[in-house]
Amino acid sequence: MPNYRAELDKQGLRGFLDFVETNHPSQLLRLTEPVQSAYEMTAIVFELERAGRSPVVVFESVVGQDMPVVTNIAGNRAVLAALLDVDERELPAAFRERCQNYLPVERVGRAPWQEVMIEGDAVDLAQLPIPLQFDVDKAPYITAGQITARDPETGVDTTGFHRLMVSGRNRLGVSLHSRRRMYEFHRRAAERGENLPAAITLGIHPLHYMGSMAYHYPPNVRKYEIIGALFGEPYKVASCGVEGLDIPAGAEIVIEGEILADTHEPEGPFGEFTGYASYRSTQNVFVAKRIQMRPDAQFHSVVSGMSKDHILVSCITREGEILNALRRNLPNVQAVHVPHITCGGLMAIVKMKKTAPGEPQQAIMAALGTEFYTKIVIVVDEDVDIFTLSDVMWAVATRVRAEEDLIFIPGAKGAILDPTSDPETFTLTKVGVDATKPDGRDFAERLVISEEQRDRGREILAAAGIEL
Repeated sequence: MPNYRAELDKQGLRGFLDFVETNHPSQLLRLTEPVQSAYEMTAIVFELERAGRSPVVVFESVVGQDMPVVTNIAGNRAVLAALLDVDERELPAAFRERCQNYLPVERVGRAPWQEVMIEGDAVDLAQLPIPLQFDVDKAPYITAGQITARDPETGVDTTGFHRLMVSGRNRLGVSLHSRRRMYEFHRRAAERGENLPAAITLGIHPLHYMGSMAYHYPPNVRKYEIIGALFGEPYKVASCGVEGLDIPAGAEIVIEGEILADTHEPEGPFGEFTGYASYRSTQNVFVAKRIQMRPDAQFHSVVSGMSKDHILVSCITREGEILNALRRNLPNVQAVHVPHITCGGLMAIVKMKKTAPGEPQQAIMAALGTEFYTKIVIVVDEDVDIFTLSDVMWAVATRVRAEEDLIFIPGAKGAILDPTSDPETFTLTKVGVDATKPDGRDFAERLVISEEQRDRGREILAAAGIEL
């Protein structure tokens, strides 16, 4: 195996697998039992989650395929925090702080994914072990595909996740429903009557995953510069055959092609992050012209639906974005949590030390203005553990006076995939909940068990042979 691989692999899927195997071996599960590409891999990941586990899973044997499938690389908050060498609860702040230290990319002359090339009539997506995840899914989906393309006007590129439905030998249905940069790049190209040259990358490191989810940054900044900032070193890229687009040098597979300008075809339904089948789509079409890959390529897939692999990174990045926005004007905001179980963006919880009336309302407005997917914001006092939803709901149940503490914002822009948003305008009513203690009056004192008392209680139970 060429020596040049080792350095490039550090920033790819293989480097991440080595990191987990070395530092967190209990969080890497290699399964040698043959699995079907339809449903079985998805079922296994969800069964692990129900048991309170979220390891990286490598399916070594997929029936009818020669390529292993790696999934759940971003489903474990502790592992993601370890990549940045911080505590789990410090992860949002660390993400936001580091990803602002943009670093220029480092271009390399060759990459392992350039070693095998398939093009023209030989391109057949069925050669890849693309899973079918839910009964409702119209077809198998590439879920971990990062699409890269350039702005036709400025030349600045971007990269990000978009669901990709297999609709033919070399054809993928794609939805650009986030309405962010990729959607705009395609709109600008189509306005000129041009297809949008693009490439799909498979086999990335979770720090790439995380950096690609950053939303609030200047238009001249490249996502790769943000990803490099998270690595703490320039991100290594190599040119592919699509107009020299830069692709992560540590990737496993690259599918090169274009998103058609004036063609729309049915795409979906698909099991989305909301836990519902989504029929909403921009119905765009990607045509594959070439596949480049490593000789020993591993296929990367994200389990869809409400899996942590699908949602957790978006929770962390939104926590960081909202926390950054709030602290500009409310330095007494202490933390933000976007729970995975509320679909990775639809609800945010803010912890603050309230020093004056009206501060929770300011926090609510700022949070809703920062992240349009978010439709519920709950603000709590500093004595509430925002990472424990039972504690948050206790604060809502005992500190909210509905006539004073509920804020409604009708007609606000929501997520296109939110099933409660208007199907034509994608608007809905957003809600803020001030669950802090009332101002200017005596209020009931909370019952507290000290950490010292808790430690003593655990010692007594351990002596009795009871493990907690």
